[in-house]
Amino acid sequence: MKLIIRLALASAILFGANNLAHAQAPVTTIEWAPSVSESGDGVYEVHFTGKILPGWHTYDMHSDLMSTLVEIESHDGLTLEGAAYEVTPSKREWDDIFEVEIGTYYEQIVLGQKVKLTGETGTLKGLINWRACEDENCNSPEDWFFEVSIGAGATGVSASVAPQSGGTDVSRGAARDEVSVAGKVAKATMWGAIVAAILWGLAALVTPCVFPMIPMTVSFFLKGSGSARKGRFRALMYGIFIVLLYTLPIAALILITRFVGGDAVTADIFNWIATHWIPNLIFFLVFMLFAASFFGAFEITLPSWMVNKSDKNADKGGLVGVFFMALTLVLVSFSCTGPMVGSAIMGSLSGDFWMPIVTMLAFSITFALPFTLFAFFPSLLKNLPKSGGWLSTVKVVLGFIEVALGLKFLSMADQTYHWGILDREVYLAIWIVCFGLLGLYLLGKIRFKHDDEVKHVSVTRLTLAIISLSFTVYMIPGMWGAPLRALSGYMPPLATQDFVIGASAGAAPIGGAEAAARDGQAIKYADILHWPYDLPGYFDLKQAEEVAQRVEKPLFVDITGIACVNCREMEARVWSDPRVQQLLRDNFVLVALYTDDKTKLPENEWVTTPNGRQLKDMGRVNSYIAQTRFGVNGQPNYLILGRDGEEIVPRRAYDLDIEAYIAFLKAGIEAYK
Repeated sequence: MKLIIRLALASAILFGANNLAHAQAPVTTIEWAPSVSESGDGVYEVHFTGKILPGWHTYDMHSDLMSTLVEIESHDGLTLEGAAYEVTPSKREWDDIFEVEIGTYYEQIVLGQKVKLTGETGTLKGLINWRACEDENCNSPEDWFFEVSIGAGATGVSASVAPQSGGTDVSRGAARDEVSVAGKVAKATMWGAIVAAILWGLAALVTPCVFPMIPMTVSFFLKGSGSARKGRFRALMYGIFIVLLYTLPIAALILITRFVGGDAVTADIFNWIATHWIPNLIFFLVFMLFAASFFGAFEITLPSWMVNKSDKNADKGGLVGVFFMALTLVLVSFSCTGPMVGSAIMGSLSGDFWMPIVTMLAFSITFALPFTLFAFFPSLLKNLPKSGGWLSTVKVVLGFIEVALGLKFLSMADQTYHWGILDREVYLAIWIVCFGLLGLYLLGKIRFKHDDEVKHVSVTRLTLAIISLSFTVYMIPGMWGAPLRALSGYMPPLATQDFVIGASAGAAPIGGAEAAARDGQAIKYADILHWPYDLPGYFDLKQAEEVAQRVEKPLFVDITGIACVNCREMEARVWSDPRVQQLLRDNFVLVALYTDDKTKLPENEWVTTPNGRQLKDMGRVNSYIAQTRFGVNGQPNYLILGRDGEEIVPRRAYDLDIEAYIAFLKAGIEAYK
């Protein structure tokens, strides 16, 4: 939640809704100066002292809201001795507006970083990112880049402040409104991930690897404990150990990355997992492998020596034996729970750093709970259905689901790198076949080699078959361009579809390369990027600004991402309204800035940051523009710019209120006039 709130605040730079008031001149709110002192044994302490402008204040590195960040980009000839830290403590106070405790600095802030020389000299490069406020108004985030040379008792310093385009004040009341919207989205995302994890935990319980072990393990605890009370205690600890074995590894990985590199490193890892082709292809292949195993092609098991050793240690008495019993269950059930654990974790990576931890906690509690409940109430065991062919059916059903879910990873890599493998109609065709075959399987029309003959269809199987086949029928119109709003966040965008009913004759189909010139010039990157609903938009900010000036229309800026589920949902559920499309088409020049696209730009379009770093791909360049010019770090965000290139109405983020979105567009048109 903290990261989402921070992103919402970074996007809350608001202007007067019905005037052309210009932004104030950029203000550098903190003047930074580095200094170096030697601590001995080759260890140096770098201090960054910031003099805060009178009347302004900033925040410490540990506030739930606008935290100050120290990002080390390189440390040639040096090793970092821990993470950056606060040399002087902040004044921590309760904020009544945001209802959290915030650490605040007035007049001066001092941050530190310890380093150790590995040679004669070393160079520390990085930046400090902060946000400063004056009374109830806050500036956009500011950056200060530094380069400090260390060694032989002499130090050199090169530093610069990042250019802040539009250092405009922000109304905290307006920021609170955007935080409220972002908070609702974050809560929905969090609860959605938790519910999904609980469902995966329930599904894991009824797999052939796990279900038969419930009565076996509960019986063991009750019979081998000497008393019912002791047996219940051991069974309770058994459940706790299962939860810890699933939750602690992912928690340790996340906390270690945060300790070593802070929020930025953890966020970068999540972003890399979500968008880079390597992890996405690996996850896709793993899901297909598990699906084949569920269909009965082969059995995936961990090395026998690992399971045998754990099982042998389970014979020990006391809690040590109980722990190894839990470890044995986790290892033995891996072939069934592995893909479910992966699905639960991957579904939560778009949230804050702790989301995967909470998700795995929900999964493991759901998974472990029956063992504890049946131990406390052993009479419930006789109400359990007997193991049999229905467990194999569960496994096959999960196999179909794994195939469908695995496609999301291939689709993400395909969209980000523009391979053109999995366009929307191909994706839909595979899903239609998968869920159609699943419905036929549940009706007994398809059988695998390990399945028993279905002599009659139970009510449960019939119900599931109806759901599966109904879902199949729902998807079929999507092959001809139906929006399928319920799946808008998971399908490739409509722009990738080759044929859509209703497209005007002679026009390029939605998603086709826009070879035709608009406004007398070819649209850059139109061969790889597309606007939904064939809206006449651009993908390069400079080109779009030139056109907007020439045709005298406001510029509509869509800060978006290929991997942005909320962006696709906005397009499917808000932009699908004909009134929204008409307003966008007739009254604006449109430009979409994709912040995660991996397309390499020609050298003349590279961007060099103030610290000398070159940004060479489209996503990094657009992300840099969004942050430094507009103060935006999240997607989606929608901005309307006037003749001077500044925002003329309050921006909008993720909000499915169509009427409010129409009012936003109309306000932009009126403000431009």
